[in-house]
Amino acid sequence: MNTHPYLRAFLAGIFVPTLVLPLILTGFIIVRLVLQFPVPIERAMVFPMAIVPALFGLWNMLWLGSHGRTHLPVGVHGAILPLLIAPTGLAIGSGLGILALHADGVMWLQAVLVPYTLLAPFFCVVLAGYYLVWKYIIGTVNRVLGIA
Repeated sequence: MNTHPYLRAFLAGIFVPTLVLPLILTGFIIVRLVLQFPVPIERAMVFPMAIVPALFGLWNMLWLGSHGRTHLPVGVHGAILPLLIAPTGLAIGSGLGILALHADGVMWLQAVLVPYTLLAPFFCVVLAGYYLVWKYIIGTVNRVLGIA
């Protein structure tokens, strides 16, 4: 009997973003419609909502396929993902006009300037967050599904 370990790895990977992204979308809807934030933030939300769950699932499949050779812990493997997402998101956001690089920071939707001095610590927090999510949540789901 084939137990489909890669399908289970994909499902374990999409578990977290499938639960978290609707909550983030709800927050953005409240900011946009209730607080009347005049910037079209929905333009910046559509692409991540479509790609992030699939990316998490594929990344977990990659961990499953490479774990026998690399023996990389799932938390470390998950912490590598933002190192791929950030430059890709920056390139896509710049191409779509959502982000623009300036000398003193990143301009988001031609309305919010985020200085580089805030981006560096934020990125470190993101790396730590990804490590913890992958180690404790996705790693646990992997064990429950019998693929870890």
